[in-house]
Amino acid sequence: MSPESSSPNELIYGLNDRPNPMAAVLAALQHVLASFVGIITPPLIIGSALGLTEHLPYLISMALMVSGIGTFIQARRPFGIGAGMICLQGTSFAFLGAVLSAGFMVKQRGGSPEDIMAMIFGVCFFGAAVQIVLSRFIGQLRRVITPLVTGIVITLIGISLIKVGMTDLGGGFNAPDYGAPGNLALGAFVLLVIILLNRSSTPWVRLSAIIIGLAVGCIAAWFSGKLVPQALPALPLVSLPVPFKFGFSFDWAAFFPVALIYLISTIETVGDLTANCMLSRQPISGPGYINRLRGGVLGDGVSCMLAATFSAFPNTTFAQNNGVIQLTGVASRYVGLYIGAILFLLGLVPVIGAVLQQIPKPVLGGATLVMFGSVAAAGVRILAQGPLDRRNMLIIATSFGVGLGVAAQPTLLHLLPKLVQNLFDSAITSGGITALVMCLLLPEGKPEASAPRVESEPVETHV
Repeated sequence: MSPESSSPNELIYGLNDRPNPMAAVLAALQHVLASFVGIITPPLIIGSALGLTEHLPYLISMALMVSGIGTFIQARRPFGIGAGMICLQGTSFAFLGAVLSAGFMVKQRGGSPEDIMAMIFGVCFFGAAVQIVLSRFIGQLRRVITPLVTGIVITLIGISLIKVGMTDLGGGFNAPDYGAPGNLALGAFVLLVIILLNRSSTPWVRLSAIIIGLAVGCIAAWFSGKLVPQALPALPLVSLPVPFKFGFSFDWAAFFPVALIYLISTIETVGDLTANCMLSRQPISGPGYINRLRGGVLGDGVSCMLAATFSAFPNTTFAQNNGVIQLTGVASRYVGLYIGAILFLLGLVPVIGAVLQQIPKPVLGGATLVMFGSVAAAGVRILAQGPLDRRNMLIIATSFGVGLGVAAQPTLLHLLPKLVQNLFDSAITSGGITALVMCLLLPEGKPEASAPRVESEPVETHV
């Protein structure tokens, strides 16, 4: 089909238009560039924290491959699975805290890296089933999980992850030179580069700020002696996915926090899909819209189930790709097929993961500090869009107090049953459950005159 009018308020290619292959590949590459760092960073962080470095090339390959498959499904929408739009699936930062908690639980028991991954992917597999079920009840779910609860949880996720970013900036977990001036200077340099690039008037410089910051940081680390390229390990030419490669395990104590994040991730996805509908000139109300939401959330759940099956961490619909649609004026779902194919092909090459594994921790920390801070800022933005009346302020204060208080005093619950400790020892689960319970128990009164309700709009919360 021929492109539509390209006036400022129109799309160059609409949702069901078919760009020529060259235009589709170029548009797809821009989406991949905007999301690549977000896809590969969680495996790098989790692998470093839990001692999984031996398996990192495979984990990164699987992250890229499953992201490609999930993106293809979302665009193609087979059997009603998927939103039928450009919904790039990428590794979710929201699950980092819960996944690390599950991994450390196994590690403290003396479990091997394989035992750790068997537990993580086992609980994530069943968590994905929770999201698949929730996709059938999107209308009712939006009335229970309000923007207030979502904003509180997202803010707590960002605040919790900032500690991980700062640890990497200092040199990484248990690094012998942790906090060395050279590490701090390198991390601060990467942070400064990303900030300056984000202030650029050129849209693509802003979109590529993090990946450029990582590249510049690696060059600086090489000149300063912090990056000494290592010989690549003996890797197969092609990385083939193996179902449950590291086994399968399950523990209720590890499952509950993950299930809660799947619940919140579902609501986030609804917001991202709504924004995508607006950009793609699709209805944001009515039966067609609800069906698209159900298909999109179902696609997220299927993508997460595939991720757990093939040793990748939970996926979600990335929000930054909505910005790419807005920037390029290309909303064709057929571009999503190309994006999926490119990511899948990248995942077949394990040497990519081996190279990325060598990024110095201070460089990674300087970049992720911005990314995690952005998650917290997105949560604050959601909270600011609603009425900050006495009820809501009480819920916010109590949830933050409980969540951050438990995180600040990790031994507070050590005399309680192990299940309670594992469920409530993170800021995300303790604060999130507090917010949910208080919202259900405290009746919502009429908005106060001094704090009128602000109509919320879709907010991009994923990195």
